[in-house]
Amino acid sequence: MAGATDHDGNDTTASGNEVLAPHGLLPRGGTVRPMTRWGTPVMHRPQAEVTVFDDALRALAADMVATMDAADGVGLAACQIGEDVAMFVFDCPDDAGQRVVGVVCNPVLHLPEGNDRRLDDSPEGCLSFPGAFVDCARPDYAAVTGQGLDGEPVRFAGDGLLAKCLQHETDHTLGTVFGDRISAKALKKLRKQHDAAVPDYPAEWPT
Repeated sequence: MAGATDHDGNDTTASGNEVLAPHGLLPRGGTVRPMTRWGTPVMHRPQAEVTVFDDALRALAADMVATMDAADGVGLAACQIGEDVAMFVFDCPDDAGQRVVGVVCNPVLHLPEGNDRRLDDSPEGCLSFPGAFVDCARPDYAAVTGQGLDGEPVRFAGDGLLAKCLQHETDHTLGTVFGDRISAKALKKLRKQHDAAVPDYPAEWPT
């Protein structure tokens, strides 16, 4: 997911406070890869379940973190670097500005219902359709459960941009891009912004 938050690869916030990493810090040392774009088949189908938790999976997660940081994103799914794997990484602030980081394999989304459900229609962008942002209404709170890099149970939850990020990245593991969730008029606006920004995002971006 595209975001305006600056990620320098350090595990501190701008104020110097440690990030919230309830299931461990993000893996580092990966290689930045080119971003896979909307229209590529892997972006539009459900991703393969993670069943083997090994060094190769950790290396993939490290590449995802490196790519997310290089693109100044707040979240990235494996399909966004061309891998058919149901996993995402994120480094994203919640509504209070608390930066939360994590890795989720085989995510399951949990959203509020009934009177607890309120929508946030703030702008949203995707690193796989760069340079474009439009309003996208989503619940203003979300939780995700799944597994970590060692297969252990993990859970992340939050509001604000973090809620959008958890929903956006879980969607990617299901083959859904946020363009699927907006009106035809909004999608036209999104495509126009993206097309105007193409020179700024060559095929090899962000390498």
